[in-house]
Amino acid sequence: MPLPETMPAAVFKQKGEMAVEDRPVPSLGAGDVLIEVSHCGICGSDIHFVLDGWGHPDTIGGHEQTGTIVAVGTDAGGWSVGDPVVVGPSPKCGECRYCKARRPSLCMGRGDVGGGDYQGAFAGYQRVPAASLFALPDGVTLRTAALAEPLAVARHGITNSGITAGQRALVLGAGPIGLLTIAGLRAMGVDDITVTEPGERRRQRALDVGAARGLVPSDLTEPPMPYDVHDDGYAVSFECSGRADAQEMALAQLQRAGTLVLVGAGIKKPQWDANRILLNELVVTGANCYDFDGFDKALALLARPDFPVDLLIEPEDVPLGGILDAMHGLKEGRLPGKVMVVPS
Repeated sequence: MPLPETMPAAVFKQKGEMAVEDRPVPSLGAGDVLIEVSHCGICGSDIHFVLDGWGHPDTIGGHEQTGTIVAVGTDAGGWSVGDPVVVGPSPKCGECRYCKARRPSLCMGRGDVGGGDYQGAFAGYQRVPAASLFALPDGVTLRTAALAEPLAVARHGITNSGITAGQRALVLGAGPIGLLTIAGLRAMGVDDITVTEPGERRRQRALDVGAARGLVPSDLTEPPMPYDVHDDGYAVSFECSGRADAQEMALAQLQRAGTLVLVGAGIKKPQWDANRILLNELVVTGANCYDFDGFDKALALLARPDFPVDLLIEPEDVPLGGILDAMHGLKEGRLPGKVMVVPS
């Protein structure tokens, strides 16, 4: 069937405002494909771009997408019309020292966060590089496969932590990335997991996914002196909320030589106790995007029958016009799991 000339798209207008507009269906370059978007998850960065005003006006967000190929460029790498696909990372340079060290998320040629001419998947169709596509594993639906991107983010945090089975982990924040981190830890054999989350519904969902215990943030205390540590300190703290106060408290929960992994992005800057880091030889690291094989590993996890997909995705999908309400629900903690947008 011939493709339409226009498509509906959810467009960021200004802080706290989106509009569904008709936009031209993208044209293709030689190495591109056009997908009809099936599902696209709402990411924390999308919430920052829209509700906190980080975005560029008149842009289309959304980067956790799956779809079906409806057109291919002249050099599409063997992909064909009708193929169901997961959209993975944009191709990196492959030549810089970070790419050669299998750390493509630090590629010297990567673009600015939220910048450039990227037009996302909160739309009926999207042009994507053929080199960024992944096939769906057997038995994995397009809806489930849209979890691959945020799961790859969670797994990158786990990789950077160096945690092993038998060690104790603390996850701060039980939003979608916190839940995926808990699920990823359980899948690798880490079962002593504590979650801190102020919202009762999210805290219960974290327990259902596999956390051993749930606390509210006020349950955490900071040892009185920088050289003191809690007797039951954690090997790793995964800070998934992006809150400055949570990042500061996460550091104080570590045992000596423990690791704090910053997974959630936020606006306010934390004030670190440098002496606590120095005297206890703590490690503070970030987790930006994915492992070099992050999507392969994420899709393999999603294909496992014991992986708790139903607990990680909200039961109700939303149309383009429902994105703004869903973002408020996620930011306020009313929605614990990943919200999927269905553009059509």
